Amino acid sequence: MKLTVVGCSGSFPSADSACSSYLVEADGYRLLLDMGNGALGELQRHCGLYDLDAIVLSHLHADHCIDMCAYFVVRYFRFEGGRCAALPVYGPAGTEERLTAAHADVPSEGAMREVFDFRTLTDGGVLELGPLRVRSALVDHPVEAYGFRIEHGDSVLTYSGDTGRTPALDDLARDAGLFLCEASFTHGKEDIPGLHLNGREAGETARRAGASRLVLTHVPPWTDAQVNLRDAKAAFDGPVELARPGAVYEV
Repeated sequence: MKLTVVGCSGSFPSADSACSSYLVEADGYRLLLDMGNGALGELQRHCGLYDLDAIVLSHLHADHCIDMCAYFVVRYFRFEGGRCAALPVYGPAGTEERLTAAHADVPSEGAMREVFDFRTLTDGGVLELGPLRVRSALVDHPVEAYGFRIEHGDSVLTYSGDTGRTPALDDLARDAGLFLCEASFTHGKEDIPGLHLNGREAGETARRAGASRLVLTHVPPWTDAQVNLRDAKAAFDGPVELARPGAVYEV
């Protein structure tokens, strides 16, 4: 698998990065994880607008899904080649309604589903997406939110989505070749259960799960990323780094 970081800023875009969005490719198949603020523009650096095979949305906070409204425009109003066929979009219950409300001025009540084939994620569900096997699990966040374990042959990529401390994440990241884990909070500063992890907790999760490599993501602009990196390294002996836009990883 190849993982490309499209955007990695948490909560809102930074001066350097769009919000959460990650492109996973294997055997010519392209899966996008999340499409937060600013992600659609950055995506075009790495993939054609009409080259995605599926999208998976971890949850429905704007910093993970709001550019789907702009992507609706891209697909619905395409002139050359005609309107796009419906693209599989997997998300929590109510994804279609959330995006329709966010866009506000759709041509018809069912316009979104004309270009997006909405499908609902479930806790413990398994998706067979081209050559990829994707397992979803509920994680600990104020809204319905999922983390993912993505397998291609013997390779494993885990994406935490947004979550506080939860055993479900340890299971998803078990023996992962790459663990893409949120680290929004700073150890010793914020401690709000059921919301986000800090760098130390991300490192501890990677250690417990036996992950090979940890990449910290979803660090908001107001958080000192270097502190979170330091704290993660103190808790996890394997390679640790900060996600950055355009970074590419082979898993």
